[in-house]
Amino acid sequence: MSNKNAGSFIGGLLLGSVIGTITGLLIAPRTGRDTRQLLKKSADALPELAEDLSTTLQLQADRLSESALHNWDGTLTRLREAIAAGIEASGKASVEFQQPESEVTTKSTSSVSEHNL
Repeated sequence: MSNKNAGSFIGGLLLGSVIGTITGLLIAPRTGRDTRQLLKKSADALPELAEDLSTTLQLQADRLSESALHNWDGTLTRLREAIAAGIEASGKASVEFQQPESEVTTKSTSSVSEHNL
C-alpha cells in the first residue's frame, strides 16, 4: 500500500470512528444525562484524536517529501547524463562538419569505388 493510500485510510478510519461514536450515542436508548456524560467524554478525547491525526499526516508528508527528493535526484542524474551525451554528439557532428571538402570528397569517392567492385 502506498504512503498516500495509507494516510488516507488512517484518516478515514479515525473520522469514521468519531462519526460512528456520535451517531451511536445519539441513537442509543439512554437517559439525557447519561448521553451528555458520554458526549463530554468523547469531546474530551477529540484533542487527542486530532493530535494523532496531525501526527499521522505529518509523517505521511515527510515520507512524500523524502520520496519526491529521491525522485528528483534520479531525474537530475538522468538529465545530466543526457546533456553530456548531447554535448558529445554535438562535438562529433561539429568535427565532421568542419572537415575540409577534399577529405569528404576522398572518403565519398573511395566508398563509391568499393561498392562498384
